[in-house]
Amino acid sequence: MKLYGRRTKEVAERIIEAFEQPQRLPKALAPIFIHRKDDVPCRKWSWHNQLIVALSATVDARGIKQWNKAGRKVKKGCHAIWILAPCIKKVKEEDDKDRERQIVYGFRSVPVFAAEDTEGDPLPEGDDRYDSWVKELPLTEVAEAWDINVGTFSHQGANPLGYYRYASTGNQAVMLGVENLATWAHELVHAADHRLTNLKGEKWHKEIVAELGGAILLECLGMSHDADLGGAFSYIEQYARDAKVDTVRACIQVLDRVCNCVKLILDTAESTATAAEPSELSATA
Repeated sequence: MKLYGRRTKEVAERIIEAFEQPQRLPKALAPIFIHRKDDVPCRKWSWHNQLIVALSATVDARGIKQWNKAGRKVKKGCHAIWILAPCIKKVKEEDDKDRERQIVYGFRSVPVFAAEDTEGDPLPEGDDRYDSWVKELPLTEVAEAWDINVGTFSHQGANPLGYYRYASTGNQAVMLGVENLATWAHELVHAADHRLTNLKGEKWHKEIVAELGGAILLECLGMSHDADLGGAFSYIEQYARDAKVDTVRACIQVLDRVCNCVKLILDTAESTATAAEPSELSATA
């Protein structure tokens, strides 16, 4: 399976040239937010806690009482996953003593356990639409080769569209809150950048690498529409503006780092495909 990794630099330069005339770029794609419908308690947790669950390589984690209510028990000797629950108290309004409001005054650690560490009644079938969608994403073999757990979360409010995180244990996760390939490619480039540079540098460096890299990656795969150059330019422009750097100049500044990330992803995909192909000997045996 040829993925045209050698064309990375050429594609990158073509995209940067397009950025010099942003008025000609296609309009940014509207995000399609993910809203899972399965009745799994952790889907309603904060995205930070959902991230902790994802880093623990599971899609369903609950407290002991929640598991017992579902007819399941935690197996002996299993280790808990620790999430953060807000500590809330009621206070009276200063201008109206009859009214109260809730405030968060801290957080406490709460143990939960992965579904894989429980036994008992079978769990009801969940909403597998997005699980199927994740499996069909391009380059999921790269995530698998790098031991990255990929999942989705119901997007709410000011949540990020997606995120890549890693834990001190070495566990990694990509979680997607929107149903589009540009966000997936962005987070996968973050993962490649982590492998190559340990995500060094300022935030704007890392974000421009991921956004430009994601666009280049999808263009290399022939997915020009999904590359969303209009959205990529707007995203990069915002970070460049905050850093007081010209948008095109900012892209040029990180170009080598971007191309190295894209090349690593494409090379990994090609090597996994080659490894999966039967050898000539076994094919003729």
